[in-house]
Amino acid sequence: MATSFRNSWTQHIKIIFFLPVWLSGIHPVVTFTCYQIDLLYQFWIHTEVIPKLPRWFESIFVTPSHHRVHHGKNEAYLDKNFGTTFIIWDRLFGTFQEETEKPVYGLTKPVESKNVVYLNFHEWQAIFREVRKAKSAREVTQILFGPP
Repeated sequence: MATSFRNSWTQHIKIIFFLPVWLSGIHPVVTFTCYQIDLLYQFWIHTEVIPKLPRWFESIFVTPSHHRVHHGKNEAYLDKNFGTTFIIWDRLFGTFQEETEKPVYGLTKPVESKNVVYLNFHEWQAIFREVRKAKSAREVTQILFGPP
C-alpha cells in the first residue's frame, strides 16, 4: 500500500492532455477505457518474478524486464524505458535500454523527508524553483518539456 504514494496527489492534472483528444471527436468513454486497460497492463509489469520473455514479445511490448530498467537507478538505466504498453516508442525515440544488469531500485538522491505532503509536492517545488531561475522562454520550455 505504501508504494501507492508514488502516485502523486496531483496526477489527475494530466486530464488536460485528454482535452485535445475529446475535442477531436473521440468519445471520453473510449479514452477512459483505453486508459484503464493501460493501468491494468501496468499491474503485471511491476515484478521481479517474471524473467525475460520471448524476443518477439520483448521487441513490441513493455515487459517486466523493461520496466525493471525504468525503475533502476543504475547509471545506464536513468531516463530509460518510459513506455507503458508498447516498447516500440522507446526504441523509436532512443530511450530504450535492455536489462543487462540487476537494477538497483531507488532515487538518485535521497528525499529530505518522509512526510507524505512533502513527498507529493517536493518535485513540483523543484520545478517551480528551476522555472523561476530560467533566463529565457526557451529555457522554461526546456525545463518543462525537455528531458530530466
